Amino acid sequence: MRLLFIGDMVGPASIDLAEMALRRLRREGSFDLVVANGENVSVRNGLAESEYRALLSIGVDVVTLGNHAWDNHDIYNYIDDASRLVRPFNYPPGTPGQGWCLVDTGKHQVAVLAAMGNALCSALPSPFLGIEGVLADIKAEGIRHIVVDIHAEATSEKVTLGYFLDGQVSAVLGTHTHVPTADARLLPAGTAYQTDVGMTGPYESVIGLDIDLAKTRFTTQRPSRYRQAPAWPGVFNATALTLNEAGLAVDIKTHQFILNEEGGLL
Repeated sequence: MRLLFIGDMVGPASIDLAEMALRRLRREGSFDLVVANGENVSVRNGLAESEYRALLSIGVDVVTLGNHAWDNHDIYNYIDDASRLVRPFNYPPGTPGQGWCLVDTGKHQVAVLAAMGNALCSALPSPFLGIEGVLADIKAEGIRHIVVDIHAEATSEKVTLGYFLDGQVSAVLGTHTHVPTADARLLPAGTAYQTDVGMTGPYESVIGLDIDLAKTRFTTQRPSRYRQAPAWPGVFNATALTLNEAGLAVDIKTHQFILNEEGGLL
């Protein structure tokens, strides 16, 4: 089966950007499942219900979240009913939403799991401590195709989780830092891995942030109100996987497009 994972989407225009890029990619062949990290789609981060629905309408099958999951308070109005929305599994018991979801592609059942890292990122329980129990529950249902979004800052934490889960899951793909890494590979036991898929959003930006605002923050060392950069041109980063019947990866390939507002390549 073929799966596409779209890196951290930043700003409402990233939905249009992803739709344009998906149209281009599908000229080369269809995908059985499309996953996107959508925690920064709203203007001030987070994800509104209308934006979640818009992602589904352009062909995204599952939306994952991270540390900005709760920034748009609209999330509390719909997350418990959103069957294709996944927040990190290692939030405390009783947290709204779900840590993983199951999707029937017609060919396979695929589990998509989100995890949050600790180092320089959050004070949540370590994803290493609970993830094997979650995987045991998933595999008890006969699921072999499992994709993990590790939302974390430290590259060492992501790489370690990749090796920790090698052979147990189909893929461990990193999000959060918004910069694509050049280490997309197949680990020894068959798990696809990449430290960070990268960002889908404003190309002329500092990981999505307005450049002048970023300069001010670093030169004054004072906090300032968050402002996303102008939406266009936009950069689309995604990673495509091919999985075998056993749920292990046989191919991994990264994609990057820089598009103008009309969908033309730059």
